[in-house]
Amino acid sequence: MYKVLFVCTGNICRSPTAEGVFRQMVEHAGLGDVISVDSAGISGWHAGSPPDARAVETALNNGVDILSLRARKVVRDDFKDFDLIIALDSTHLRALEEMRPDFGSDRDGAELSLLMRFAPQYGTKDVPDPYFGGKEGFQYVFDMIKSACDGLLNYIREGRYAG
Repeated sequence: MYKVLFVCTGNICRSPTAEGVFRQMVEHAGLGDVISVDSAGISGWHAGSPPDARAVETALNNGVDILSLRARKVVRDDFKDFDLIIALDSTHLRALEEMRPDFGSDRDGAELSLLMRFAPQYGTKDVPDPYFGGKEGFQYVFDMIKSACDGLLNYIREGRYAG
C-alpha cells in the first residue's frame, strides 16, 4: 500500500480538500486497494473539527464529499507510516522538515514534497490559504488542488505502479 498524506495549517481547508479530491481520483482509477490517502495539519487548533463549511460546499459543488473528514495534527509516526507527505505551501514544507524525526536507519521516512510541484502550469509553489477570503477563493484553491492531484496521480502511477 502506497500512503499519501496532505498537510496544511489546521487541516480544515486545503488539506482535507486535497484528501477528498485525491481519494476520489484514486478510486475512479481503480487504485483504492494500492493507494491510501489522509490529511493532517501542522497545528492541532482544529483537531476533531470538520472541514470549513466553505471548503465542504465547494467540494460538494464539484462532486467531492469531504463532510465526514475530521482535522488532526501531524504526529511523529506519520513520517514512518506514509510514503509521501505533501505540503500545501512552503511554510508547511519547512515545518515538516523541522518536525521530521531521525529514525536512525537507511529509510528516513516519508518523501516530502509540495503539491504544486505536480501542477507547474500554475507557476507557483504554494496553494493560497482561502480561509480569510470569500467563496471564490475556495473555488480557485479547489481547481489548483484538482489539477495538482491529477499530476500527482500520474507521478505515482509512473513511479510506483507502471507496467
